[in-house]
Amino acid sequence: MDTVQTFGIPALISTYENYIWALVKHDKCWIIDPGEAEPVLKFLTDRGLSLQGILITHRHGDHINGVAELKQAFTNIIIYGPEKTPFPLIENRLKEGDKVTIFENYPLHVLETPGHTEDHISFYNNQHLFCGDTLFNAGCGRILGGTPEEYANSIMKINHLPDQLDFFCAHEYTSDNLKFARLFDPENNELKKRAQQFNTDYPNRIIDAAPSTLQEEKQTNPFMRFHQGAVRAKLEAHLKKTDTGTASLAELFNTLRGLKDEFDQTGEFTLLS
Repeated sequence: MDTVQTFGIPALISTYENYIWALVKHDKCWIIDPGEAEPVLKFLTDRGLSLQGILITHRHGDHINGVAELKQAFTNIIIYGPEKTPFPLIENRLKEGDKVTIFENYPLHVLETPGHTEDHISFYNNQHLFCGDTLFNAGCGRILGGTPEEYANSIMKINHLPDQLDFFCAHEYTSDNLKFARLFDPENNELKKRAQQFNTDYPNRIIDAAPSTLQEEKQTNPFMRFHQGAVRAKLEAHLKKTDTGTASLAELFNTLRGLKDEFDQTGEFTLLS
């Protein structure tokens, strides 16, 4: 096995529906965002893997609460995380432009993507994007520490990454996200197709496959399209903008996020026109 394999380990299943991502090459493994230690330890034991280190995207407990137990079990592991995260177990603090080479010929670049939280970072290379809670399959995280302006700018950064990247987020919320996306953007044929074809085995099995690609998110995720086309037009109409193109990115993003929050609470939302 010469390539790096990616496995989604289901964790915190009854509360947050997390994916802890495991990157595996030969008998070595790196873990991203271990909010729970037990499923990671089982994964490593079942496959005879040696844990080399941990990558953290942000400060929330469902992404870091398993770190201490894993550090106790594997004392020599290296723990990387955001420069701004108030978590003492982070040994190597990262900012935008940094690079972590976890396997030979497999560097991960650091992108600062605040918005969900003030400290959030993402990891990417020419194959993979691991974006924590900044973006989900067909959706995005809530604003829990960052600002709408930060969030909008972070999504624009991700929009400029190459289409072919395999896309890995930290939660399995795809079904609900697709319901909102279809209601908000009903004329999107690619989105219709995605919703019709979607199925998930979560949490029944660990898979070596990407749940999405960045291209698919750009085509079907309204939070990747909030700044353009039909999505922008609807948001500007909702904001009562009489002049097209006058709404700021922060206004557009915050409006869409507010509509999704309303949908999450009630199962519907009110779109003005």
